[in-house]
Amino acid sequence: MLPSWLIAAVVVVLVLLLAALSIRIVKQYEQGVLFRLGRVVGVRRPGLNFIIPVIDVLHRVSMRVVTMPIQSQGIITRDNVSVDVSAVAYFRVADAVKSVVAIESVQAAINQIAQTTLRKVVGQHTLDETLAETDRINVDIREILDGTTEEWGVIVTLVELKDIQLPETMKRAMARQAEAEREKRAKIIGAEGEAMAADALGAAADVMMTHPLALQLRNLQSLVEIAVDKNSTVVFPSPLMSTIGELGHFLAQEAAAAKIPPPPAPPTVATSGEQR
Repeated sequence: MLPSWLIAAVVVVLVLLLAALSIRIVKQYEQGVLFRLGRVVGVRRPGLNFIIPVIDVLHRVSMRVVTMPIQSQGIITRDNVSVDVSAVAYFRVADAVKSVVAIESVQAAINQIAQTTLRKVVGQHTLDETLAETDRINVDIREILDGTTEEWGVIVTLVELKDIQLPETMKRAMARQAEAEREKRAKIIGAEGEAMAADALGAAADVMMTHPLALQLRNLQSLVEIAVDKNSTVVFPSPLMSTIGELGHFLAQEAAAAKIPPPPAPPTVATSGEQR
């Protein structure tokens, strides 16, 4: 007969082994789907959980948001331009049981459906729409993916186009188009400036026509500006020379008028008391 201490040791070892096989720890960001004899019997929350060894199987499911890159896809747009488009999708598991029972691999399935959806949605837009309306394309792709993955217990929270690669010929054509657009804007702005300058010059001409001396003062101001550069040769226009002569004659007249003595005072008439 076996000694009692040996039997007690065997019992303790079996109890410890049974406890190790029955204890399961579910992390805070996980949920555990419990299968008993192949059937789902419930969901286990984060913390310490006990199962029946051999009979029960606990499948842990991460509930965190997963970032999944969508590899670059060669797509032909609606206006027959070949582009390479890559994107990124964000999704999370909302129903742990469906994500385990309804589909074998959630991430692989979403990756494949995201690639086909990306080609489908981008192919319905022209190149200009693809470049300018990325927000609408992102929403369309997310709605299609979300509707498909709802049966799998997965919610697609966000889809973003990450990169759009254009052919070199298309890049050069777009560069020429942008350059032509800038030249057009520059010419329009220059024409508008010329029109405004013409209006201002017309108003200035009307003022100078009313005040002829203003034109001569403007000419003198131009001479002052030209005189800054001492290496310049100034050619005086004949109207300006005649005006300068008239101005000198006017100043001489003013100076001569200032030198003429005042006229003598009229003689006073003596009163009767002063007559002799």
